[in-house]
Amino acid sequence: MKKIILVLVLLFSISIAFTSCREEKSTGDKIEDAVEEVGDGIEDTADDVKDELE
Repeated sequence: MKKIILVLVLLFSISIAFTSCREEKSTGDKIEDAVEEVGDGIEDTADDVKDELE
């Protein structure tokens, strides 16, 4: 009985540790990331078009 309780406490502690360490982004950070991804996509497309024209 004692081992079961200790195992449950250990599993609970590990689950709390992993869920609390997650990085949370603000809305502004999410918008900046999206803008950067779109900009990178546009640059890649422009490079592909340039390569096809040559």
